[in-house]
Amino acid sequence: MLQHTLKKIGGIALVGTLLTTILTQCKPSLEIEPRDQISDASLFSSVTNADLFLNDVYNQLPDVNNETLNLDQAADNSYVGAEWMWGRVSIYNGSLSPNDVPAGPGDNGGSWGWGTSYSRIRKANLFIKKVNESTLPADYKKSRVAEARFLRAFFYHYLWQAYGGVPLITVPLDNISQGDSINRPRATAADTYKFIADELTAIAGDLPLKVSGNDLGRPTKGAALTLRAWIDLYHASPLRNTSGAVERWVKAAASAKEVMSLGTYSLFPDYEKLFYVENKNNAEVIFDRQYKSIVKGHQREGREGPAYVNGIQQSWGNLAPTQELVDDYAMDNGKAITETGSGYNAQDPYKKREKRFYQSIIYDGSVWQGDTMRMRRGINALNEIDLGSASDVSNTGYYGRKTLDERISGQTSLAQSPGGNSYIYFRYADVLLMYAEAQNEAVGPDASVLAAVDAVRSRSSLPTITATYGTVTKDKMREIIRRERRIELAFEDKRWWDVLRWKIANGTNGVLNKQASGMVIERKNGVWTYTPTKIVSKTFLDRMYVFPIPQSVLDQNPVIRKQNGGPDGWVNGQNPGY
Repeated sequence: MLQHTLKKIGGIALVGTLLTTILTQCKPSLEIEPRDQISDASLFSSVTNADLFLNDVYNQLPDVNNETLNLDQAADNSYVGAEWMWGRVSIYNGSLSPNDVPAGPGDNGGSWGWGTSYSRIRKANLFIKKVNESTLPADYKKSRVAEARFLRAFFYHYLWQAYGGVPLITVPLDNISQGDSINRPRATAADTYKFIADELTAIAGDLPLKVSGNDLGRPTKGAALTLRAWIDLYHASPLRNTSGAVERWVKAAASAKEVMSLGTYSLFPDYEKLFYVENKNNAEVIFDRQYKSIVKGHQREGREGPAYVNGIQQSWGNLAPTQELVDDYAMDNGKAITETGSGYNAQDPYKKREKRFYQSIIYDGSVWQGDTMRMRRGINALNEIDLGSASDVSNTGYYGRKTLDERISGQTSLAQSPGGNSYIYFRYADVLLMYAEAQNEAVGPDASVLAAVDAVRSRSSLPTITATYGTVTKDKMREIIRRERRIELAFEDKRWWDVLRWKIANGTNGVLNKQASGMVIERKNGVWTYTPTKIVSKTFLDRMYVFPIPQSVLDQNPVIRKQNGGPDGWVNGQNPGY
């Protein structure tokens, strides 16, 4: 498959990377063709060689299955136990600043690192330019340039979410021949959004409806339309839609509906097994990063699984779901635990919960690899809740189950890279919930909104919205949809962006501006009691809805440094508040 190609072809795979480095540096030595490298002209003279270069661009896709910190930990779905991780250092403490912008390990696979992202964008720009100038077949140019433009838009959308407006660069630059003219200004957030949306609209028709065989992992028409639907939704949400313009919601709903109308995607019947390696590339997957065990695999189980299994430490235990997430899982009758008639018992909290809870959360009494997991106090359990962050044991009394493969030993995972399941950037359930949210905001909870949400809920054996609540208002439907997104997409790095775009992170009731909780289970007067317990305070400042432009960028680019005012409120090129 596509993501493995670089590894499969051994030493030749280095050519794309080496050439990119050489062209980036633009040294005079390019005038002499090296004998141990493929020349520029040779590389783009054949389909096979040009694909080597494009494969390297694909290899820049965020390698999130090998992350030490996923975005749910920075948000409110999971707790960051290690004090050195940026979720604790920068986000929980409210210390995000121009000199403290997450970059490198733990920044969602480098997806918003300024230098990393523009390096990836430059690779795409270089491929597009060289292929368009080449004598390669027209059909190759059409399809592969569309892929490269998709990848460029994909890299840009992360920058746009993180920073707002950014410089829009569509040609390869070099400071040797162009000097200071390579310094480009920031586009506004609105213009950056428009650029990405227009690119995706332009290339969608040049991409296939489906891919198979060695093309798995390449973008399809549905992938382009889905990415456009997502940025339309982000653009329509309260963070960016400060005027509350309804037409933005209408557009987002239409974009999601266009994906739904392709007839290409459907929900995989088993929510848990959706993420298993044997079910890769199923009909729910829209765009993903492919992995191959060992060769180009991942270590997700060893990084995020339960710390101790059968008496042996098997994982770093990085995924520690919060009590707040656990409390948002519904009961099996479809109602939230706080709603009248739910049947929730606070002293038997894991009974009769919805199916996704059991498929997603390892709690006290769960079985993993034949071992009954115990997080309770007083029985000398290896996984006893660690309220002090003194070990790799969960600080919340929970571990994650979803996206992990119980058949893989965490010890093996850390020693090798046995994970072969894909990292899914977009899947069909996400699109259904995008549509439901946008359509509800545009016109209210009509039949199509109910149908989209019910499709997602029914896979997990939950009753319909109408059966659970009867007639619902627009506000109630919004509450339901937001809870559905949190639960359905848990541990898929979606919650962080949802919290930001809904602008619910800060303030008195902000979900990232209050203490996170775990569950302490201990015996009192001969009875096991369950007590939700605060484990860490958080501070989320209003300015943190967008990241600061790194100080190094401002130091190097006087054009940005001189930008002031405008709709985004920049001062000396910097986002407000920094």
